[in-house]
Amino acid sequence: MKTKRTWYTDVIYYGFVIAFGFIMVYPILWMVASSLKPASEIFSQASSLIPSEFVWSNYPDGWAGFGRTGFDIYFKNSFIITTSVVIGAILSSSIVAYGFARLQFKFKKVLFACLIATVMLPVQITLIPQYILFHNLGWVNTFYPLIVPAFLGGTPFFIFLLIQFIRGIPRELDEAAIIDGCSTFGVFWRVILPLLKPALVTVAIFAFMWTWDDFLAPLIYLNKTDIQTVALGLRNFMDAESGTSWGALLAMSTLSLLPQFIIFLFFQRYLVEGISTTGLK
Repeated sequence: MKTKRTWYTDVIYYGFVIAFGFIMVYPILWMVASSLKPASEIFSQASSLIPSEFVWSNYPDGWAGFGRTGFDIYFKNSFIITTSVVIGAILSSSIVAYGFARLQFKFKKVLFACLIATVMLPVQITLIPQYILFHNLGWVNTFYPLIVPAFLGGTPFFIFLLIQFIRGIPRELDEAAIIDGCSTFGVFWRVILPLLKPALVTVAIFAFMWTWDDFLAPLIYLNKTDIQTVALGLRNFMDAESGTSWGALLAMSTLSLLPQFIIFLFFQRYLVEGISTTGLK
């Protein structure tokens, strides 16, 4: 028999959820509030979320950037890199996943085992070989090292996610399409790809967030200020000698979260659907 819920159990439950949610959101609220504080109050009154004086000039000061490089340049570079990576991840990951999930070829099990192994491989292990390769190609200080790998297979995690999703699509749809005259690529383009929409949106969201937040790869390959990303632009505010402009730094940090917040807000339904239905028959 189910236990009857009383009003005080609901109060305790929702009170705990609200308190835990506030703890999770508090760093973001502090960052937004501190972006409007005077520099002297950011750490002296760190516990307060209400500024004694709203300093709106932190935003134009941060947007002005450094010298001739405004923060609009960093945003433009990040959007170029992130958009390209998202497109590359969707195209390459879906094609590779379709091959593993539906086609039969030699060494399929061995290659799939290698794919699973690379999911558990730390990025730091491949960092030096990749840098040597891209340096020999003359791609250092260009966007190519950050974009091209996404078009050559994408991220192993994305491929595995799409493989599990495709395996949940009935094979009878493939057979019906073949009877109607579809080729192998036609089955992928006309049958599988439209049904992959929730999983592809999930891949796009993760690719966008991971690329937008990436600090290590741009730090390694992008040394010129005018081609750096938002993550590196925020780092440029920190100077041990002349001091850190915390107001401008927090203001630009707040703006840097807006694209991710908007993407997650509008595509949250597809993200949950793509993850929850992956691997289900």
